[in-house]
Amino acid sequence: MEKEQYQQLEQSVTPKPPYFKNVAKAFFVGGIICTVGQAVSLFYIIFFNFTEATAGNPTVSTMVFFAMILTGFGLYKKIGQFGGAGSAVPVTGFGNAVISAAIEHRSEGLVLGVGGNLFKLAGSVVLFGVVSAFFVALIKYILVTLGVVSW
Repeated sequence: MEKEQYQQLEQSVTPKPPYFKNVAKAFFVGGIICTVGQAVSLFYIIFFNFTEATAGNPTVSTMVFFAMILTGFGLYKKIGQFGGAGSAVPVTGFGNAVISAAIEHRSEGLVLGVGGNLFKLAGSVVLFGVVSAFFVALIKYILVTLGVVSW
């Protein structure tokens, strides 16, 4: 059987993925996560007198913590299997990635297992965030120093 014939046979028997259903589930799960995040933000604003501008940092920390707890109990994996990208795109996906690597390597010990692999999946995200923040701050400094922008 030639390569083209095999590819045609493969395409004829491979089921078509339910794109609309997958997008709807991702939108639903991502929306629920963001709604919980908004509720946490309002909690900080109402009960701890944060402003909308200052409630962001504790809200992000709380959502990452929630994701880590759910991952520890094995629930975030089920949410991810149902919602796909809807569970990975919000900041909770970062918390899940960090704690998943730590849980996976816990049998190797605390230092080499958990500590060495904690940021294996999320390390590139942290690195990219730090490097891009540095360059944005550098560009801002140069523009303010030159008088192009007043800050």
